[in-house]
Amino acid sequence: MANNIHEGHYVKRFREMLGIKPEALAFDLGDDWSQNKISLLEQKETIDAPLLAKISAALKIPVEAIQNFDEEQAIYNISCNFSNNAMLNNYPTFHPIEELKKLHEDKIALYERMLKEKDEMMARLERLMEGK
Repeated sequence: MANNIHEGHYVKRFREMLGIKPEALAFDLGDDWSQNKISLLEQKETIDAPLLAKISAALKIPVEAIQNFDEEQAIYNISCNFSNNAMLNNYPTFHPIEELKKLHEDKIALYERMLKEKDEMMARLERLMEGK
């Protein structure tokens, strides 16, 4: 590649495209990082390989994506990897209405169990009172 590679700028572009705030990236990088330190990092033309690996892991992108940045390719990859369709393939799905229904059914079952236990306790108390 030509000398126009600016890894710090590319880190910033990926971070922005992924919707990650500098504070969040700083948090992921560790205690000695801050928003100000991220801003300084994003001004660097080159970033040490170990640090670049740590940043790429925090952004969940390959190091090569930063080193060989191509904005159109990056946007395409992000849209493919973080679209709703990709999320369906990589993460368990849940439907809010189904979850609410299940929660409601669980609460009803608990309530019915509590009523049954109350009825059993009342029956025991009645038997005890009959014995006196």
